Amino acid sequence: MTAFVNNIKTVVLLGGLTGLLVAVGGMIGREFMLPFLIMALVMNLGAWFFSDKLAIAAMRGKELDENTGGDLYRMLVRLSERAGLPRVPRLYISPHDAPNAFATGRSPSKAAVCFTQGALDLMNPAELEGVMAHELAHIKNRDTLISTVSAVVAGVLAFIAQWGLLLGIGRGGHGNPLVMFVVIIIAAVGAAVLKSMISRAREYVADADGAKIAGSPYGLISALERLDAYSKRIPLRQPNPAQNSLFIVEPLTGDAVNRLFATHPPVAERVRKLRELG
Repeated sequence: MTAFVNNIKTVVLLGGLTGLLVAVGGMIGREFMLPFLIMALVMNLGAWFFSDKLAIAAMRGKELDENTGGDLYRMLVRLSERAGLPRVPRLYISPHDAPNAFATGRSPSKAAVCFTQGALDLMNPAELEGVMAHELAHIKNRDTLISTVSAVVAGVLAFIAQWGLLLGIGRGGHGNPLVMFVVIIIAAVGAAVLKSMISRAREYVADADGAKIAGSPYGLISALERLDAYSKRIPLRQPNPAQNSLFIVEPLTGDAVNRLFATHPPVAERVRKLRELG
């Protein structure tokens, strides 16, 4: 049921992206509607086929296999079997010092899990197992597709909001440029709020399912508390903030605006719910 609901959400997000971009083109001028429709279709195809590769590349991920992945790869194989996945996801390591992890891919058979070096250095085997199981739960529930698609939606709208005036929006007698720019910013903020709401809801489900896959919630509880504490000391600096929803703990730890658009529920609340499972 969770996978079906997420597939519906994905269709809605892709359709919403298409409609919103065409509407923005219409605000600029009728002659821009077709180019913006083409842009939306290209973005949709990119989100579907290449979002996992883009996410891994953005984090400079290096793939590990059964020969180079050691205990971590064997853990992935064992937990993937427990989760009932059709195949073992690809495993990557990112050189970032900030401790974090994420899963990506458009389907369970096209999925990947990535750990930062900071996470591997920080966590013990039980904590790594808890995090791995959480990410496999995302893959099993097809959260990874909706996460990467929503990241594309947020990224495209943020790009339009940032560069709209520089590209000449509102010029040539098509309306007040300031009004149009405000409308685009509102659209981008709305997309960010929607994305964060979707992300927050799915984290609770992945926590609970991950605890079942691991056989206990306590490894994940310890991992979340440790990752939350260290992420504040070593923030994750990566080139695409629109991908924040992919990670197990919120990479943004800054001001009130960042917290408003946080893509994850508070760690303390996630831990509380996990303790109830124990």
